[in-house]
Amino acid sequence: MARPTVDTDHTPRNADTTGTTTAAVRSRRDIRRLRGVLAVAGAALAFGVLTAVVRLGWMPLQSADAAVARDLNGVLAPHPALVRGLVVVTTLGGAGLLVRIVLLAAIVLVVRRRFRLAAYLAVTTLGALVLDPTLKALIGRLRPVVPNPVAFGGGNSFPSGHALDSLICYGALVLVLLPALSPRGRRILFATAGTVVVLIGASRVLLGVHFVSDVIGGWCAATAWLGLTVYAFELLRSHTGQRVARPLTEGIEPEAAPDVEPTEPSPAALGKELRVAAWLTIGFVFILGAVVGMGQLVLHSGGNLLGDRAVPRWLAAHRTPALTSVGEFWSQAGNTHAILAVGLVAGALALGVFRRWRPVVFLIVLMMGELALFLGAAKITGRHRPEVPQLDGTLPTSAFPSGHVAATICLYAGIALLVVPRTRAWWRWLAVVPAVVMPVLVAASRLYRGMHHPTDVLVSVLLAAAWTATVYLVLQPHRDSKVAGRPLQP
Repeated sequence: MARPTVDTDHTPRNADTTGTTTAAVRSRRDIRRLRGVLAVAGAALAFGVLTAVVRLGWMPLQSADAAVARDLNGVLAPHPALVRGLVVVTTLGGAGLLVRIVLLAAIVLVVRRRFRLAAYLAVTTLGALVLDPTLKALIGRLRPVVPNPVAFGGGNSFPSGHALDSLICYGALVLVLLPALSPRGRRILFATAGTVVVLIGASRVLLGVHFVSDVIGGWCAATAWLGLTVYAFELLRSHTGQRVARPLTEGIEPEAAPDVEPTEPSPAALGKELRVAAWLTIGFVFILGAVVGMGQLVLHSGGNLLGDRAVPRWLAAHRTPALTSVGEFWSQAGNTHAILAVGLVAGALALGVFRRWRPVVFLIVLMMGELALFLGAAKITGRHRPEVPQLDGTLPTSAFPSGHVAATICLYAGIALLVVPRTRAWWRWLAVVPAVVMPVLVAASRLYRGMHHPTDVLVSVLLAAAWTATVYLVLQPHRDSKVAGRPLQP
């Protein structure tokens, strides 16, 4: 989007450049910097005072904290639905989720060659991960003790790690994204991020896992750390010849606006989106019906098609420690966590490289649809696992079809379908290799470990192939690309 051109010293090009104007500009700039320094220093001072009174066990603070925790627990404990809602809110401030979000944002920035912004996100987030356990260990405050515990937290209590981590990570992301937004968009982003951070802190107190002073201390420490990292970033910019004179509300690197915008604008078409949803729904229903029908055929045939009994028994009889170790690795490569991790990284790379939502939506619909098809077919069919020792133990789903194999095929075939049509370079075929090799290895490991029959694997291949083809033909992930009709150059 178009933006007015502004000099690095924040003086408009057509402004009077007399000494008076220059002095006024410098004065405003110095005032902004002073306000920032005072805010950071105030947060650091507040954290220091809170730390001192907590460490010394100041009774008025301890009594007030304990009373609030006890009273809130009495109000919240009888309402399990409210507790579940607060648990969802508090998850938004968990270190695992925050690290994943920051990692995906950093991947997009690296792809777009904004290495300095990616480094800023990495350093700021790593600092939060270090500060949280270090401060807790040094201060050593125990968590609240309430009459009816509804949630549990590990480790010490002060400061709140969720409050500290969420303010740092979401704050850093906001500072990176600000240049891509209009003034109204910035206000919305500030309000949204602030609301999320406040709700996360409040959830920790309401769930009885932190005192009020823990949350306030976490916010104070986070504000000080964010201010310190911003100041260090400004010093780095100054060292490279880029003067820092713009308001911080424009972000820490305003000239990066074109690269921090997630995508380029594309025309909206509600009618078309409804047609796409309709076709996807039709395809989903037909594929689910076909898979369930094949499952019923397998069950009514006695469950011994394609060596469904003989193959698992033969594999179980020829297990060795080495093969078991290898099989466990490839089985884990197809589980939900591994598939989700690879899918998230692939989605971030697609967003960074293609600058379109369609490829990302393609991957999301592909994987979510596969999961729904697998769960639906498994629930309806309800086939038992092979009658051999199952190395992965008891699983909540039935044997038919194989979710590991179907998810692996959809993920890696989807990635290949995004990469191959966009380039003529020889390395495009490297994306095809995992699309072929990974399903074979995962399928072999699932059979070896006694978790599936051969027909389970075969039907999962058919399911994945049919759903991948349906989603690709309906969504056409390359249609709105700038290179539609001609591949990208190597």
